[in-house]
Amino acid sequence: MEFPTTDTSYQKKRFSKEELIKHMESFNLDLKISVGIWYFTPGGGRFHEAYIPNKTIAERIEMAAEMVKFGVKAIEAHYPNEVNEENWHLYQRLEKETGIVLQSCYPAIFYPKEYEFGSLSNPYKKYRDKALKTLVDCLKFAKDKKLHHAGIWPGIDGYTYSLGTNYYDMWDRFEGAVAEAMDEVPGVIVAIEPKPYEPAPNNIYRTTADGLIACKDIESRLKNKSNLAILAKGIPLAGMQPEIGHIRMGSEDAPYAIARCTREGRLFNTHWNSQPLGNYDQDLNIGVVEWSQAEAMLYVLKMVGFKEYFGFDINPERMPVLKAIEINSLALNIMNDRINSLPHERIIQSYFNPENNRGEIEMILTKSMGK
Repeated sequence: MEFPTTDTSYQKKRFSKEELIKHMESFNLDLKISVGIWYFTPGGGRFHEAYIPNKTIAERIEMAAEMVKFGVKAIEAHYPNEVNEENWHLYQRLEKETGIVLQSCYPAIFYPKEYEFGSLSNPYKKYRDKALKTLVDCLKFAKDKKLHHAGIWPGIDGYTYSLGTNYYDMWDRFEGAVAEAMDEVPGVIVAIEPKPYEPAPNNIYRTTADGLIACKDIESRLKNKSNLAILAKGIPLAGMQPEIGHIRMGSEDAPYAIARCTREGRLFNTHWNSQPLGNYDQDLNIGVVEWSQAEAMLYVLKMVGFKEYFGFDINPERMPVLKAIEINSLALNIMNDRINSLPHERIIQSYFNPENNRGEIEMILTKSMGK
């Protein structure tokens, strides 16, 4: 059976005013919630020890089974430390018993000390090669298990000093390595997750626009005939996994950033949390700060008919992870109910005819806050 490449090209569709009104009144988002196994027992940070004991992967998967009651449909994990060929049976059992599937896997190429100066962009070939092998193995795993996508968070790739950084070389090394891996394992879509800083003082892809440029540059390097055939059909192979926290760290507007991705059909996955504008990466629960950013982002996803996953990427250091998942699920469902109840025709008419609808959207939002 041919590997079923995930197709997100539907996101590119343009609607006329009348079509958009009809779409908004008939389409409802399917909140397929996914959770990241890495935060089930948060570790310590730079300035404090872990507040709770660590747990094995088997124990964490048992925790995931309890999350099905909160609408969790999928789980995400890093390869090979959280998911691999040897413990795959645990994830299979989770799916069989609860219906929770392994949605995606990400190469663990940011934590080991070998990547002090980067992973796929590292100036030392021996470390780049190690990172590349991990990425290739991760893509093979994703393809073999028919996962939704593979992703890369290039958290350790980037630079410290603006003076003297060879930016062309840094980008070429990273994008060339990703393309090489994708050509070795064709058909797997790969999502990039940008971030302005942390842990690298300046990350290699700081903004949503940076990530989208990287996607195009990676695709331009692909040579495998299978990959080229997929691209010829208009199906993106390199895409995005934006996170609200990272978007706001870079002072970007979340719905705008998301629309940038969907316009090119490159929104492979979404990571949800909340974050004070700027500041360090906090991974707070959805809506704890800037509720309106998340709600407006959800409205954009409804407008484009988003069909992929809603991943919670949080850091529940001071509460049980089950309580955090319950809170985040409740917040997302409340937001979804709220946007579904909005007068879509009035909102859309206000956009297309602003002269005759002055203050209308503000009135709609004000009244909605009282519900």
